[in-house]
Amino acid sequence: MDFIDYYSVLGVPKTASEDDIKKAYRKLARKHHPDLNPNDPEAHKKFQQINEANEVLTDPEKRKKYDQYGKDWQHAEQFEEARRQQQQRRSYTQGSTDEFDFSEGFGGADFSDFFSSLFGQEAGAGRGRRETRYRGPDYQAELHLSLRDAHATHKQTLTVNGKNIRITVLAGVENGQKIKLAGYGGPGVNGGPDGDLYITFVIADDPRYKRKGNDLYVDEEIDLYTAVLGGEKIIQTFDGKVKVSVPAGTQNGSKIRLKGKGFPVYKQEGAFGDLYVQWQVNLPTNLTDEQKELFRKLAAL
Repeated sequence: MDFIDYYSVLGVPKTASEDDIKKAYRKLARKHHPDLNPNDPEAHKKFQQINEANEVLTDPEKRKKYDQYGKDWQHAEQFEEARRQQQQRRSYTQGSTDEFDFSEGFGGADFSDFFSSLFGQEAGAGRGRRETRYRGPDYQAELHLSLRDAHATHKQTLTVNGKNIRITVLAGVENGQKIKLAGYGGPGVNGGPDGDLYITFVIADDPRYKRKGNDLYVDEEIDLYTAVLGGEKIIQTFDGKVKVSVPAGTQNGSKIRLKGKGFPVYKQEGAFGDLYVQWQVNLPTNLTDEQKELFRKLAAL
């Protein structure tokens, strides 16, 4: 895996505070968001790198490992364990333990060379001794969707560490939901298994519909005359237009339920939530004198 300088990706110095990192992330995320660059693969790749950098540098523990071990920070625990085993072997064979100074940390390439030597050549140097295999690191990625995207099963392609991965997004996926793609993470060490890829879905708010679980909520306007006398209203749903009846005497803010017109239930074919329509009654404005007089007569009755 090529070394990615997360600080350079976000355009911040290594001494940057967590707030500075978050500000830089938000600014770059808006600029390179896939919705604003739908046909730009480079912007899509940059967006993935920005998310990856933000995830690592805003987590104190991950940032500490990254600063010390460079691109191999995800192998830090395996390295420390191997270092302890190496020290124990040397204490048994030499009567003393070699000391390593890690206070200065490693650059991306320097640590990789040492790491490769430690787990490769030295781990298998003795007679009958086998190389230690380690599982590769897990990767984290975000996939941004609109509410309409999440409403229907469809294909999506995302780029993780320069590799295009095509997945099927099932209808009904929720904001913050995470799925695992086994074996799509970082490569294993010394023939160990590859890590996994965890994808978190980020679903943007919709300007018209509000989602609560599998139900949808929408505001619809009706005029005063329809509210008083009753009538019909055409409602736009995700599945098309629906004609509904407005009862006479409908109050402002009252709701009706359209059963089965809400959001699809995840992994339940044919199951849907409901759509709740809240009526917003528009009062007439700029009335003529004649119209006002009619309202006075109505009020007097």
